[in-house]
Amino acid sequence: MRPGGLPTPQPGTPGRARRRPDLSLPMPPREVTTSLAVPLPLPPPSSAPASASAAAAGLMPPPSAGAAQQQQPPPLAELERVRRVGSGAGGTVWLVRHRVTGRQYALKVLYGNHDDAVRRQIAREIAILRAADHPSVVRCHGMYERGGELQILLEYMDGGSLDGRRIAAEPFLADVARQVLSGIAYLHRRHIVHRDIKPSNLLIDAARRVKIADFGVGRILNQTMDPCNSSVGTIAYMSPERINTDLNDGNYDGYAGDIWSFGLSILEFYLGKFPFGENLGKQGDWAALMVAICYSDPPEPPPTASPEFRGFISCCLQKNPARRLTAAQLLQHPFVAGPQPQPLAAPPPS
Repeated sequence: MRPGGLPTPQPGTPGRARRRPDLSLPMPPREVTTSLAVPLPLPPPSSAPASASAAAAGLMPPPSAGAAQQQQPPPLAELERVRRVGSGAGGTVWLVRHRVTGRQYALKVLYGNHDDAVRRQIAREIAILRAADHPSVVRCHGMYERGGELQILLEYMDGGSLDGRRIAAEPFLADVARQVLSGIAYLHRRHIVHRDIKPSNLLIDAARRVKIADFGVGRILNQTMDPCNSSVGTIAYMSPERINTDLNDGNYDGYAGDIWSFGLSILEFYLGKFPFGENLGKQGDWAALMVAICYSDPPEPPPTASPEFRGFISCCLQKNPARRLTAAQLLQHPFVAGPQPQPLAAPPPS
């Protein structure tokens, strides 16, 4: 070794670097994969890490190690389609009946054949969602694959979604808000961010039980199938800092983003229309919609609303995400912490 750290040339080797300007080596081929800018929720602490991996490999997520009480979904051949109950950009939802037990489910049939990357992500999400067990979160029972088509078996909510509903009575609205908040707080404790809270993803049944639906899988499909058309409604409920990262120095807190979307949805129920204006709702143009969300003042209830409700919405729709209350804190707010109404009688088991 020469002084200065330069290597001493070996015998038969010139003292200068060997160069071949005319020599070109082929670059190794890049593996073509589908890039999905979809942050997945962290697996809950109680779940065994191997569970998600096994689910991703087998596409049929088994129950997690900490949920021995979970039952395997019934065989697909034993499910009878009763009627179609909904459809969207991602797929069609059917009411199905288990021939053996008579139990009803919702079966979501996803459109198209999805590549391996999407399938792995969906399988991971299903493994996580199957471990979720809360009265305000729609139950995910499992997934089937048939001829390349993915089908997800979910809890059936006979009242449908709250999209387009007006709930002017504050006691009922407070009960709806309390139930949704309880589900959001549960998910956040398990390090799961929904990222798509909106009226169409809040379902209700005949007993007025409200549950959160269509997270995880729906988010993946929105960003892989038809981003322009399938995300218009979702963008309407995004928080300002998620749309324009300059508003919060590029920092995005998914938990605070869920609270903004939740508050906007609750205010929409009260008003009976999209809070930023009916013309800027789901069919509005992107530019005007995003300018309204990012640069106009946050919407608020009319002066005729109670001070408790006005204060509650204000705690959700803060432009600065650090000033929004968490789901756990909002559950202590006077608007939802008051006396709870008597629930309606649950429908008889089918």
